[in-house]
Amino acid sequence: MLARHNSVWLVPRDGAPDRASVVGVLDRSTYPQLRDRLLEFAVDAADGVLIDIERLELRDRTLTRVFALVALRVGDWPATPFALVTGRPEQRAVLAATAVDRCVPVYPDAGTAEAALTRPARRRASRLLDRSPRTSARARGFVRGVCAEWMVPELAEDAELVATELVENALRHTDSAPRLQLELRRGTLAVEVSDESERPAMLRERLNPADAGLGLRMVTKVAKIWGSSRSGSGGKTVWALLSRRGVVRPGTP
Repeated sequence: MLARHNSVWLVPRDGAPDRASVVGVLDRSTYPQLRDRLLEFAVDAADGVLIDIERLELRDRTLTRVFALVALRVGDWPATPFALVTGRPEQRAVLAATAVDRCVPVYPDAGTAEAALTRPARRRASRLLDRSPRTSARARGFVRGVCAEWMVPELAEDAELVATELVENALRHTDSAPRLQLELRRGTLAVEVSDESERPAMLRERLNPADAGLGLRMVTKVAKIWGSSRSGSGGKTVWALLSRRGVVRPGTP
């Protein structure tokens, strides 16, 4: 007798890049696949993610924690609001019994979810950098100019340091032209560098002071948190968050 292999799919909605349905079975064999697909989908989302789970069979109710895990992972970066949609009472009961609904908003339909979804104000700027001896200098100049434009000069020095390290790692360990992006949200500045390699970033200490870059120790010293995330389109983004000191004025990103 042949064993049955369960499957799960994440199906994006046509014309709505941040909306998708999960179809299939959630059990121990499909949990890792669903987790990875949701994380990749959230990284590529622009504002907020809505996941419809009505066509998902919750074969193992304890594994619904995958939704809470994803929401927590994307909470810091890319700071994407994450919510579930289901009109099925039995699914909503499972999400309540497993306390998933304490971490993830659950809505009965897409219209209600769209109306309730909170999208934090944010500013973005990005630049595709060429591979040359001047790449790191151009990255620092871009960061310096954006921080001045956004009136966060107090973050410029640390942001330049982080951008330099992440760009140089992309140049050293991949064949890609790195894309540098800055994002300001609620007083937190994200410094992000994307490349086309799927290999996770490993920021190593440099034993030789003459080597380029300042190493993981300096990045972790100035950044609140950092990480490496795969994107659904291939490649990865390495990111670090810097906190703005002082009180953020109302209405500012």
